[in-house]
Amino acid sequence: MSFSFNFDVELTTKGQQGEESKPQTGKQDYAAKPVPGNNTTPAETVKAAVEHHPPADPHFLLNDAVSETVTIGTLPPLHFLNESVFERTASERDDNERILSRTAAQSSDLISGVYEGGLKVWECTYDLLELLEREGETFGGKMVLDLGCGAGLLGLLALKSGASQVHFQDYNSTVIEQLTLPNALLNCQVEGEEEEEKGRKGKKRGLQEEDDETIIEEDKVKKDEEAKSDEEKKNEQKKEGEYGSPSPKRQALDPSQHTKLTCCRFFSGDWITFLALVLKEDLFPKYDIIFTSETIYNTAYYSALHDTLHRLLAPRGVVYLATKAHYFGVGGGLHLFEQFIEDKGVFDMEKLWVVDQGLQRHVVAMHFKTTNKS
Repeated sequence: MSFSFNFDVELTTKGQQGEESKPQTGKQDYAAKPVPGNNTTPAETVKAAVEHHPPADPHFLLNDAVSETVTIGTLPPLHFLNESVFERTASERDDNERILSRTAAQSSDLISGVYEGGLKVWECTYDLLELLEREGETFGGKMVLDLGCGAGLLGLLALKSGASQVHFQDYNSTVIEQLTLPNALLNCQVEGEEEEEKGRKGKKRGLQEEDDETIIEEDKVKKDEEAKSDEEKKNEQKKEGEYGSPSPKRQALDPSQHTKLTCCRFFSGDWITFLALVLKEDLFPKYDIIFTSETIYNTAYYSALHDTLHRLLAPRGVVYLATKAHYFGVGGGLHLFEQFIEDKGVFDMEKLWVVDQGLQRHVVAMHFKTTNKS
């Protein structure tokens, strides 16, 4: 599940311990690889949509997590589970769909109707991140949907940039539970720790010498806390729930204590049932921005994708689509989708960026036509 991308961006990655590594700039492009003999027809039975909620105690989701950080230009750093480690530890993870074992056994990044590629971070996601940085897209107060989210980097950017709500959707529940949700928690945790560190530094500058001892003591307490055994931590966490408030770090992980995480919702299922589930709500969301990356590889899904975008995009909203020009082996690509959109007559499509290196890639924007704003 490792990835590479073949364009030059101002991008660095850092491992969990902070060591900086060179960006990957390999010339290989990944088109989705179908199972031999597989066709582009979706499964006869649809995958029912389900909303996933962060667990009451999310600590276990990040136990022994190994993360990396991607930084593009002036965008906030985005933290996500390391893909190589995720792959090596797949057998230890909960997977009711059995997609982890099946993709490993079949050496496939796509099993149509079973697994739709959400465990990879695909090249076009980075194309779209770079374009958003370059164009200066703003998210303050906006409703955002990351459709076919996978690791959720696009939605996490919106979350960390002031969006009022960010909803994540992926075909597979395993992807949401084992990758998207942990990544959201990881970014909230790291941000909470960074804010705590900034607060300590600000306090140190403002209160000078008399508070230096307090800050030193806080650091000592933090180091003592890190040195405690797992059993001691469990006992103290139990006491926190019975007698007092949780520690700042625990607050950063606790959905009820972190406003940004409470702005998120997580869904799995195919687009047909996802749309139906959302439309059941009395005040179903209309999104100002919908992100969708590497989702038009299969022409059989175009109708469901179009209906979802049509029904859920706000009248003046924008869809950002990142895609390859063509997906060998599965048949989809920008030209066929562009023709589909033109035939439907609902959206105008604007090409924002073309990456010509290797297999051609595109970032496009879609808006409602003037006469179709509802």
